[in-house]
Amino acid sequence: MVITNEADLAGMKKVSDAVALTLKEMRAYTCPGMSTKELDNYGGRLLEKFGAKSAPYLTYKFPGHTCISINNEICHGIPSTDNIIQEGDLLNIDVSAELAGFWSDNGGSFIVGQDIYQKTNLINTSREILKKAINTIRGGFKINEIGGLIENEAKKNGYKVIRNLGGHGIGRALHELPDGILNYRDRLDQRRFRKNTVVAIETFITTDSSRAVELPDGFTLVGDKGGFSVQHEHTIVVTDGLPIILTEQNGIWD
Repeated sequence: MVITNEADLAGMKKVSDAVALTLKEMRAYTCPGMSTKELDNYGGRLLEKFGAKSAPYLTYKFPGHTCISINNEICHGIPSTDNIIQEGDLLNIDVSAELAGFWSDNGGSFIVGQDIYQKTNLINTSREILKKAINTIRGGFKINEIGGLIENEAKKNGYKVIRNLGGHGIGRALHELPDGILNYRDRLDQRRFRKNTVVAIETFITTDSSRAVELPDGFTLVGDKGGFSVQHEHTIVVTDGLPIILTEQNGIWD
């Protein structure tokens, strides 16, 4: 989507506030012993309060309001009454929605309770990489240079990136062009970010895997070599200077 007027920007801000605040409240609500379905139902009620509709359900008939992934699951985890959140779990919540014809997307990983598995550094690395990547993006900047930045920063910290997932354009649908804003530098990709476009930038940082593979449920993605995985995501508007972070209220950098 290209922002062409104040109404476009206002619409994107409204849906982005909805997904950002839903993500923030879901994180605060999470506790050990709760099922991922209970957490998802809470998220669904929050989206409804904002007048927003679940983007994965609208787009893919995803069996949940939000995507909730645990530990070795990279993303698109299906909420379930059988999946009970445990102390120390590495949880990722991804919230995307549509409101009045506008779409926005955001996500964040965090530890439930005590850091039993010693993964705070993995989370902090992902958060800081996303911040550095977003603060680098300008109109005219090469998309593949952002991928190179993400992978280089991950490697410097002893981690890997998922190479077959990435960010995407958004605004009038959940997934728009540019697609494939990857977490590594694809030398064949000569596209550049365009001023006033809306994009979702996301990191996929892992301990062991470099590719995502789909489970038989048709949605959940896990790493090809196991290990832990985290994801952080903001929806932004590209400008000539620092981007406008539409989902800043989610608090993933706090």
